[in-house]
Amino acid sequence: MNPENPLDNVRVVLNQPSHPGNIGASARAMKTMGLKSLVLVSPKRFPDHEAEVLASNAVDVLSEARVCTSLDEALADTVLAAALSARPRELSHAAYCPRKAASILLQQARRDPVALVFGGEKSGLSNEQIIKCQLLVHIPANPSYAALNLAAAVQVMCYELRLALEDRDVQEYEFEAATFEETEMLYRHLEKVLVEAGFLKLEQPKRLMERLRRLFARTRLERDEVNILRGILRVFEK
Repeated sequence: MNPENPLDNVRVVLNQPSHPGNIGASARAMKTMGLKSLVLVSPKRFPDHEAEVLASNAVDVLSEARVCTSLDEALADTVLAAALSARPRELSHAAYCPRKAASILLQQARRDPVALVFGGEKSGLSNEQIIKCQLLVHIPANPSYAALNLAAAVQVMCYELRLALEDRDVQEYEFEAATFEETEMLYRHLEKVLVEAGFLKLEQPKRLMERLRRLFARTRLERDEVNILRGILRVFEK
C-alpha cells in the first residue's frame, strides 16, 4: 500500500495509558504534525471528557482512535514497529535516536503500515512487549531526570516524522517486508521445532527466544525469507 501521505501509514500505539489527559494531548500532538492513526491498548479510562479537553481541536483523532485488548492486536498488519523506552533493557535491540528512527520508519511507511509504541505512564513497556518490536528508540534527556511525559514523547516522535517527511532524500524500501503476524508465526514455529528437537528446554528457556527475536529484528525479514525459513523448519519436522 503506497499512501499519498506516508504519515497515514504511521500508527501511534499507546499501551495501557492510565491518564485520559495524556491520550487527548497525544492526539493533539499527532494532529499538529499530520498523523491521525491512534491505537489504544487497554486504556484505563476512554472515552473520557478530560481526553477531549486536552485534545483541543484534535477530537477527530480521538473519535477515530481504535481500542485493542492486546499489543499483538494493535500491531496487526504492521511490518515495522519502534518501541520507546527511557532506560536501557537487557537483551534488547540497539537503541536509535528519534531522528534516525523516524527516517527508518518513514522509509517503510511509504509502502507499508508501521507503528510507534509507547508504554503506560507508570511502568512503560515490558521487555516482552519491546521484543515484539524491531526498533528501540531512546529520547535523549537530562540524565538526572529523564522521564518524559507520555504526550511529550509522542510530540517528539511526531515532530521527527514530520521532519523526515520534508526530507526529499528519504526513499521507500523496495523489498516486501514480512508482517507482524507472519513473523510471530515464524517465532512460534521455530520455538515448537526447537522444543521437539530438544534444543530448547521450556523449563529452563534461558531467554533463547528473546535472543533469536533480537537476531531476526536486526535483519528486517522479508516475506519470502520468512517463507523460506518456515519451509526449512517443516523439513526438519519431518
